[in-house]
Amino acid sequence: MSEENGSARNRFQSHVIIEMLLVVALAAYMLVARSEMVGDDFSFTVIGAVLMALVTYWTLNTLRDGLEVIALRVRRSRH
Repeated sequence: MSEENGSARNRFQSHVIIEMLLVVALAAYMLVARSEMVGDDFSFTVIGAVLMALVTYWTLNTLRDGLEVIALRVRRSRH
C-alpha cells in the first residue's frame, strides 16, 4: 500500500513539474504571438494549437494523478 502511494505521489510530482514547464512554454509562445496575426504563418499557428492541446491534455492528466493521490490517502486513513 505504501509502495503504491509513494509511486503515485512521485508520478504526481513529476507531472506537476512537467505541467509548470508546459505552462511556461505556452506563456512564452503567447508573448511571441502578440505580434502575429492568427493564420498569417500557418506553421506558427499549428505550433500554438498543438501546444495548447498538449497543455490541456497534460493538465487533465495531472488532475487525475492528484485525485489518485488523494484517494490513496483517504483509503489509507480509513484503514
